[in-house]
Order: sequence, then C-alpha cells, then structure tokens
Amino acid sequence: MNLEIKNLSKTYPNGVQALKNVSLSIGKGMFGLLGENGAGKSTLMRIITTLQDADTGEVTFEGINAASNPMEIRKRLGYLPQEFGVYPSINAEEMLLHLADLKGIADKGERKEQVNALLSKVNLWNDRKKKLCGYSGGMKQRFGIAQALLGDPKLIIVDEPTAGLDPVERNRFYNLLSEIGENNVVILSTHIVEDVSTLCNNMAIMANGEVIQTGTPAELENSLADKLWVKEIQKEELEELLISHKVIANHFHLGKLSVTVMSDKEPGNGFNPKEASLEDVYFNFLGNIKESDLRN
Repeated sequence: MNLEIKNLSKTYPNGVQALKNVSLSIGKGMFGLLGENGAGKSTLMRIITTLQDADTGEVTFEGINAASNPMEIRKRLGYLPQEFGVYPSINAEEMLLHLADLKGIADKGERKEQVNALLSKVNLWNDRKKKLCGYSGGMKQRFGIAQALLGDPKLIIVDEPTAGLDPVERNRFYNLLSEIGENNVVILSTHIVEDVSTLCNNMAIMANGEVIQTGTPAELENSLADKLWVKEIQKEELEELLISHKVIANHFHLGKLSVTVMSDKEPGNGFNPKEASLEDVYFNFLGNIKESDLRN
C-alpha cells in the first residue's frame, strides 16, 4: 500500500511556481508534510486528491494513476481539506447519511451502520442530532474526519487539521488520527511542528514548492546532535548575537529571552548544550532557505 509521487511540477497562470519537481514515496502510517503557508503543501494535496492537475509528473496509489483514473483514486480516498463547507441547518447524522449516499454506499442499512460507527469513533454520538452550525471548532474537525472515513478509504489526507483547536481538542484529535494511521496511508499536511513530532513516523519538509528534507523525526533531530547551544539573554543582546552566531531560534520562556545557536564547537560565554528538537530542525532549514534567497 504505497503512494508514489514522481517529479510533480505546477505553475499557476499568474506565474507562481507552486511545485518544483516534487517526489515522495509514502507507505502505511502517518506521514507528516511540514511547511509554512505558501510552501506548496495544499497544491500537492489537491493534485493527489485529483482536484487539480499537475503540469508534469505523476501520482499513483496502489499502482493506479491519479490523472488517468481519478474515479478509482477517489474510491480509495478520504479527504479533510483545510476549509470545508457544511449545511449549517442539518444535523451531523443527517449530513453523514447524505454524504455516504453521494459516496456510493447504496445499501441503506450499510449507510446507517457506517454512520453510527463513525459518530461513535469520533466521539460525536451524543451530539449526532445537533445542528452543525452549533458545533465548536473541534467538533467540526471531528465531523470532518468522520466524513473523510466514509467508505473505508485506504488513503486519507488531512490538511491543517489542528489549526485553531484548543489543547484539549488537539489532544483528542491526535488520538483519533493516531488510531486511523495504524492501517492506512495518512498524510498530515501542517505548519505546526508539534503535529508532526507527536504523530508521524515519517515526514518531509517543504519550502518554496520543493521537498528540502525527508526522514523520520528522530533522524532529522539526530542530524543536529551536539551542534545546538542555548542561553538566556537580555533582549538588547540579541542583535549582537544575530551577527556573531548562527541563531536558530529565539523565544521568551518564563519571561526571559532564550536563544538557540548552532555551532560545531562550544560557543562558551554561558551557552549550554541543548538536545535537538524537531522544531530546531525545522527552523534551521527555513533559515538556510531564507539565507539562500537573500544571496540570490
């Protein structure tokens, strides 16, 4: 059960090159696609889901070409886009039954059985008669996952699923996605590092329409082992450090400014070793990209 993405490129009529020769091989489990807004993630998702055509390259799932056999891909696909519309005056149960019908689940009893099972799975059973306009952000996202799972898809794509969720709902959503990823190919497209570090066993980082790094979160973190150093400083010291060191990140922690720098040797001057996190890796790659853009 593999999704193969080979040499995808896409340029929009306004001249923006959204994808530049993107290639990925994605197997069963949770795969994180991490990148800033505008990195090309959503364009890639739309091409995989057959909602958009690439200029060059191809996408295949279980040997089926997405461009030449879009209906076969859609039969195997579940998709939760970044923004999705619902009929606000309809309750969740009615909406899922309607969507199941549209998805080709013809038998009425089977539709009812699937909908009931999914409402329980996403913890919306007690709210199944509630109109969708009354759902919170987290409830709407769980409803979105339920509709994506109709028809027992083997390829599931979720685009920025936790943006705007409070910590409790985000944790609930993590548990749900983790369970789904056990037996399916699940792509999690996000700009939130925590989503990937918490859920994904494999990942790719995208920037400017390109895949700039792939691997497991642990492998990427190990690439910075023994190279990171951290120190608490006064705010006015930051400008000088930006000139004298390669600063990966700076943020306030407990009211103090904490700065992480990258160096093969101990910087001294009060810096202490820091264990690399996926966030450090991500910031490092983004910093390298921006430095390259400035040079060009």
